[in-house]
Amino acid sequence: MRVVVYIAPFPLRATMKFARALASLHDIQLIGVFQTAPTMEEQKLFQRIVTVSNALDVKVLYKALIQIQQFYGLIHRVVGILEQLQEPLAQLRQQLGIKGIQPPVARNFRDKSVMKEVLHRAGIPCAKYRRVNTLQEAWDFIDEVGFPIVLKPPEGAGCKATYRVSHPAALVQAMKEIPTRPVLAEEFLTGAEHSMESFVLHGKPLFCSFSRYYPSPLEVVENPWIQWVVHFPKEISAPKYQRARQVGYAAIQALGLDTGMTHMEWFCRPDGRIAIGEIGARPPGAQFAECTGLVHGVNAHKVWARLIVDEAFDGPWKRNSSVAIAFLRGQGTGKITKIDGLQEAQEKMGNLVVDVKLPMVGAMRSSSYEGEGWVIIQHEDSDIVKRAALELISTVRVHYQQ
Repeated sequence: MRVVVYIAPFPLRATMKFARALASLHDIQLIGVFQTAPTMEEQKLFQRIVTVSNALDVKVLYKALIQIQQFYGLIHRVVGILEQLQEPLAQLRQQLGIKGIQPPVARNFRDKSVMKEVLHRAGIPCAKYRRVNTLQEAWDFIDEVGFPIVLKPPEGAGCKATYRVSHPAALVQAMKEIPTRPVLAEEFLTGAEHSMESFVLHGKPLFCSFSRYYPSPLEVVENPWIQWVVHFPKEISAPKYQRARQVGYAAIQALGLDTGMTHMEWFCRPDGRIAIGEIGARPPGAQFAECTGLVHGVNAHKVWARLIVDEAFDGPWKRNSSVAIAFLRGQGTGKITKIDGLQEAQEKMGNLVVDVKLPMVGAMRSSSYEGEGWVIIQHEDSDIVKRAALELISTVRVHYQQ
């Protein structure tokens, strides 16, 4: 029996979908390492649950893995989906001689300034960038590219601690608020923002899927009241997708990924050129994996599990439908007091809904850009899905009160 260790700080809903996929594989003993233990029902997925004080700390995790090996034997794979875990997991694999992404490759994907450096050297289009330690260095970069620019920690994830800087006062404030040094300064990319999810086996990208953001994640973070949509169109034959595939595959190979799933954010500039925002060597968050599976009529979580544990890929597949996910948020702070428009939305598009997580009255406002809940809709016609999703976020309103 192959021993597979799945590491996650918290047993969130999306996190446990990947755990279920791992548990469905043949000939494995699945061990879970968590900071907060899953529910009793979810614990049945695992041979054993190990709780640790800090599921992001390499020393803490190393001790847990040594104990697991002493009891169960050599570990076949150690895996996790969280962006912040990718470098700790790589270090653990190196220390214990476990196959999978190793530290140099993990650093290429995790440190966004290193990533940009690798991509620029390979001639792959992405935003101009510079590491800056002082306000003057940031000004020097602005002199080169102009306003606006983006400032963020090199190891940021999900637009957290990311600032769009459009004027001098905003630059001064952002440099004060970002605690790490150096700060990554980037050219502000314009155009339509998309994602590309890829499956890679033995260094070769084998398959990819695309989506479009309405609006961009950075705009969502800057405006916490915006209800946003991610649309997975059925048709991806347009030239921009072919160009993005070519650029994305070249980036994956330049960064050195051997086997795994990637999540890339990219822009189609107004003149049609493609530019990479950033790319992660892990499955996407925000229910993207669920939507990727729905578009192709497969379970994308199981595809990921088979890829990294069995080194097997069961695709390719045709896109048989269009999917969109609408994220529900509102203006204000405090507890959710009511949700308007749910009945109207149900009457208009209830037959299109395939999955939903509704906001809960009485719950505190979420700090996540995913908001208080979400609705996934699906239909064969891309235009129907897109219109329904945009109408949904215009109909449903979440209200808060301190």
